Amino acid sequence: MAIKKTHFPFLTLFVVIIIIEYLKFDVVHGYDRPPARKTIFISHDDNDTVPQQVHISQVAQDKMRISWITESPTPSKVEYNEFLSKNTVSATGNTSSYRDGFYKSGEIHNVVIGPLKPNTVYHYRLGESTNTTYNFKTTPDRFPIKFAIVGDLGQTEWTVSTLNHIANSSYEMLLLPGDLSYADFIQNLWDSFGRLVAPLASQRPWMVTQGNHEIERIPIVHKTPFTAYNARWKMPFEESGSTSNLYYSFDVSGVHVIMLGSYAEFHHNSSQYKWLQGDLLKINRGKTPWVVVLIHAPWYNTNKAHQGEDESVDMKASMEDLLYHARVDVVFAGHVHAYERFTRVYKDKSDNCGPVHITIGDGGNREGLARRYQDPKPDISLFREASFGHGLLEVVNASHALWTWHKNDNDKSVASDSIWLTNLFSNPTCKV
Repeated sequence: MAIKKTHFPFLTLFVVIIIIEYLKFDVVHGYDRPPARKTIFISHDDNDTVPQQVHISQVAQDKMRISWITESPTPSKVEYNEFLSKNTVSATGNTSSYRDGFYKSGEIHNVVIGPLKPNTVYHYRLGESTNTTYNFKTTPDRFPIKFAIVGDLGQTEWTVSTLNHIANSSYEMLLLPGDLSYADFIQNLWDSFGRLVAPLASQRPWMVTQGNHEIERIPIVHKTPFTAYNARWKMPFEESGSTSNLYYSFDVSGVHVIMLGSYAEFHHNSSQYKWLQGDLLKINRGKTPWVVVLIHAPWYNTNKAHQGEDESVDMKASMEDLLYHARVDVVFAGHVHAYERFTRVYKDKSDNCGPVHITIGDGGNREGLARRYQDPKPDISLFREASFGHGLLEVVNASHALWTWHKNDNDKSVASDSIWLTNLFSNPTCKV
């Protein structure tokens, strides 16, 4: 696939950003972000039938969803085989598209393939009109497993630096707690983002949840929120018993991962709350001794950015007890464009049976970093820094995992915060 990198027209982007800020779709509470690096635009120069924006997501331990876009209708077909095997298998799926104002998306293809062997390299080909071959590696069926975790990714020159660092990290799955493309109604930027991440997302499963920049709702003009996000990034919500692509869960390599929706209803009578309640009750800690949760808006935050928002305060008040009593090990969040790690915490106090909260909204977004913190630093906050970067969670075995945050230091990946975690299932005083 031939792609060309150009800078997106500045004036168009500037005007839209002003409109968004005026309508308060990006809820910012009176702080100034320092300038970020330039937004980039990845164009598509091949013919309309050539697959683009390829990404994969895990449907089950032995199944993957292959997603891609073509500008004109082509078969939703995937042919795949194990590395060095001549035994080719084919699978078919479905296509969809959406409209947003004058924009009409390309044909969005989704095909689920499997059963697949764990920890195995597969080659695959899309459609019938191209000889381009892709490859991916399935996740292991048990420990160890390494997750790359990054929030608020965007598509700037900082994003490119972050993606380069992640590509060199030998990760097996990427987890993204919201704010993917920062398209903000400019639908061509969704296409650009898909092309930007495809070299990585076509080789390892990317599991995402939504942030405020995915809402894209305008009263009267475009009433339905999350249109582009739900169409382009289909996650395994139905397989987990959820009724919404905005929240779901899955098991992978001894870890139960829960993706929550900060911008879906979360009160006690909501569908999300009831689903979460049931999902936590079904967890088998003998099978998945680790439980990890991702949200977009952080429940714990000592940065002056994004203080007092309903998606943080009210969601925490509604759901914190559920996570605490289920002995969730770690909660990752984005939204705040900086890094922060808390101790195990519950009800705003240190608690050895509470989850570790980590904010990692520092992928490379166009809005810049949130540099101002509360002073003095609360005791529950152990490490905080306003730098772009990414994190790696290496789950080594049923009881221990290594968390490392790597900051982008003049485009070099520098390990700047690291801690060994022991999960709560292994703590005799914190049994479920």
